[in-house]
Amino acid sequence: MAAVRSKGNKTTEMRLVRIFRKHGINGWRRHSPLLGKPDFVFRKNRVAVFVDGCFWHGCPKHWRTPKENRRYWRQKIERNKERDGLVTGRLRYSGWLVLRIWEHELKNEARLMARMVRFWPLHPRR
Repeated sequence: MAAVRSKGNKTTEMRLVRIFRKHGINGWRRHSPLLGKPDFVFRKNRVAVFVDGCFWHGCPKHWRTPKENRRYWRQKIERNKERDGLVTGRLRYSGWLVLRIWEHELKNEARLMARMVRFWPLHPRR
């Protein structure tokens, strides 16, 4: 677990950075001290974006219980999911839009962009 990086992960955060830049989406900041430490924050629009890893956040599509130490991993992932729900609820209560993106969603850029535009009308450069 020590090898798992909490920020700057190339398969998640950096991939979304490239997508944002490619589509001219700007105004975001990273490493915000906002509750839950969102991966990207658009302060002007009060939008917090979290990129959740399929394993660490218990993706219903991809998460499988590891064969070793099953009880530990189930409990850990359940705690992560509970914390995610609490953070999302508190941010929404404070007037923030919260977008949670699964790691696997980054693979289909067109579908992800369509979801983001439906969620929050982005204004990419034309």
